[in-house]
Amino acid sequence: MIRTLVVDDDFRVADLHCAYVDRVSGFQVVGRAHSGTEALEKVDQLEPDLVLLDIYLPDISGLDVLQRLRDEGMAPVDVIAITAARDVESLRAAMRGGVVHYLIKPFLFPTFEEKLLSYAAARERMTRIGRAEQGDVDRIFGTLRTARTEALPKGLSDATLELIVQALGRSRSGLPAALVADEAGVSRVTARRYLDHLCQLGRVELTMRYGGPGRPEHRYRLVATSVS
Repeated sequence: MIRTLVVDDDFRVADLHCAYVDRVSGFQVVGRAHSGTEALEKVDQLEPDLVLLDIYLPDISGLDVLQRLRDEGMAPVDVIAITAARDVESLRAAMRGGVVHYLIKPFLFPTFEEKLLSYAAARERMTRIGRAEQGDVDRIFGTLRTARTEALPKGLSDATLELIVQALGRSRSGLPAALVADEAGVSRVTARRYLDHLCQLGRVELTMRYGGPGRPEHRYRLVATSVS
């Protein structure tokens, strides 16, 4: 599981983001903070894998928090900026601080989920390689860039996509397309369209299971579910 710290000065927004994290397969909320000072303390105490960091905090800026997280002696942690800050200087400072994504409020759950799952997929790819070749690097950064910022392809919907992802998230070993369709309550043809789309995004991988007589079974596995 990817241990996540939620940082936001608004208690209601923090509650919402925690609920969102709990809905994404492979992620777990381990704490929350409502100020920059508290965020730094929680990172030191909890050593999370990921911080969802607001920029506008009551004591110190989230950008200052980000800079301090990169100081020598701090536990290594990945950061996704989640903020209402739209000015270019904040964006540049966040990029210099090494944020994985920059998510502008307000947003809906599918956008949030897409950012987290693309991060999880890139993170998992890095655990699979010992030494990175250029092709590995391109695939890892390409996975991060696959977070969808535009509408789905024609004929696909966010609601059905979420049903497919949820069905896959319930299995660690992967599912055949027919079972995904049954779990999601859609036709097999529809399930295959969404599964193919998720494979193109790098969020799902296709494997073949052997063992019985006849043709091998094709199984689809959500990449983020195996992240530890």
